[in-house]
Amino acid sequence: MFRTTIALAALTLPALAHADDTPDSHAPIGVMADHTHQAGEFMVSYRFMHMDMGGTRIGTDTIAPDTIVTTIPNRFAGMPGMPPTLRVVPLEMRTDMHMLGAMYAPTDWVTLMAMGHYITKEMPHRTYQGGMGTNVLGGFTTSPKGFGDTTVAALFPLTKSHDFEVNVRAGLSLPTGSTHKTGEVLTPMNMTPTLRLPYSMQMGSGTWDLLPGITVKGIKDAFGYGAQYQATIRTGTNDDGYRLGDVHMGTAWASYRLAPWVSASLRVAGRTTGRVHGIDPNIMAPVQTANPDNYGGERLDAYVGANMIATGGALKGYRLGIELGAPFYQDLNGPQMEGNWSFTIGVQKAF
Repeated sequence: MFRTTIALAALTLPALAHADDTPDSHAPIGVMADHTHQAGEFMVSYRFMHMDMGGTRIGTDTIAPDTIVTTIPNRFAGMPGMPPTLRVVPLEMRTDMHMLGAMYAPTDWVTLMAMGHYITKEMPHRTYQGGMGTNVLGGFTTSPKGFGDTTVAALFPLTKSHDFEVNVRAGLSLPTGSTHKTGEVLTPMNMTPTLRLPYSMQMGSGTWDLLPGITVKGIKDAFGYGAQYQATIRTGTNDDGYRLGDVHMGTAWASYRLAPWVSASLRVAGRTTGRVHGIDPNIMAPVQTANPDNYGGERLDAYVGANMIATGGALKGYRLGIELGAPFYQDLNGPQMEGNWSFTIGVQKAF
């Protein structure tokens, strides 16, 4: 990353002739589908995103693992081998996502885009002994990985000039990610079966999801600005008997061009997510993530980032974006793991 940054800085030229060649003509790298292309243009992109979660929250209040296992009822209590309260607590969740995208404009009035995802997840757990009390039996970690769902979309510019654009997105998420990932767990009875992992540890939704959106962005001298609304609307129920909650996201950002090759940005984002509807009969365990009611909620995040563009030499036109974010408000349908921070880095190149 640092070598690329140095190379971009070394290749700068005094000024750029067109707004599309400035670092702030694209949104911060954590924002998708923010711009359209002219007829015949093609762009490829790669993003890497790391997301870190830790601790548990009910609503806006945090709750300790020992409190969870002594006070929170187990939804599956009464079934064979199931204790009355939760006895397994997730401690952290780390997600790494690789995203490969492409955009192509067959005409000026539509830009087509597609993006594939490869995801790795890791979640350490603490298992308490069966029955009651806070005696710790041991720990285990589940680490599924695989391809996620694939997104395809068309972007339509409602208005577009060298310094202002409004576009709408009509997209679809294809259920290419697995919903059948399994892992070896440690039960409160000191057994280590291989079970289907909870909903948050699966790779995809299992449903065909609609992806509407609208983006407004512009540049005024050295200042850039923008706002975007996007949603994920689930359709139907997947083959396992459930569907994930709908997601509605809004974000706004401002940027300042520090030099012809680099701009800095600040961004805020809000997201509301619904609970899981239905239940997978193969996901049953005395852990909060196995309960479909313990998903969704509201969250606000703040981000700081930078966009860079090589303005000369062999790397001319290559873009590098970085963004670091953390939540400042979370109201979760819990008990549910709370977000800690995220980091995104990406490279883009138009032809």
